[in-house]
Amino acid sequence: MDYEYLFNKQRELDTYIEDNLESANRDDLFRKKILALQVEIGELANETRCFKFWSKKGPSEQSVILEEYVDGLHFILSVGLDKGLIYTSRPLSDNGSDQTDSFLELYRSIDAFYSEPVQETYVTLFQSFLQLGQQLGFTEDSILKAYQQKNEVNHTRQDEGY
Repeated sequence: MDYEYLFNKQRELDTYIEDNLESANRDDLFRKKILALQVEIGELANETRCFKFWSKKGPSEQSVILEEYVDGLHFILSVGLDKGLIYTSRPLSDNGSDQTDSFLELYRSIDAFYSEPVQETYVTLFQSFLQLGQQLGFTEDSILKAYQQKNEVNHTRQDEGY
């Protein structure tokens, strides 16, 4: 995956959003983005329904799950940029976890990065996220395409005062 491209596109979006913020809303954006990331991951988990042992209803359509996934990707890229960190391609290994375990691991990775925002914890966060995407059946191409589409939507929303 072209991570440099993703970071550049996210930097453009973040700059556009932050340039249009009132000064009071600029305070502690990193903390707010971490919470937004956690919420997006929760929305993603809700669409997969992997933890809903009490329900017989299946997961949402793959396109819905992918859109939630790239919402999370936007925030993972953004929090890395906030701390001057980037991710470069590294091999992923199958950790043998089910989706529920992968979500729990991702939440632990978010918390570890929030507590200690350094390259090592960022790499762990990014890899946990990519591992989940792999488990969900997403290809690099599908992720990139969905990211581009959602990035355009996010720009349009900013133009319209979202």
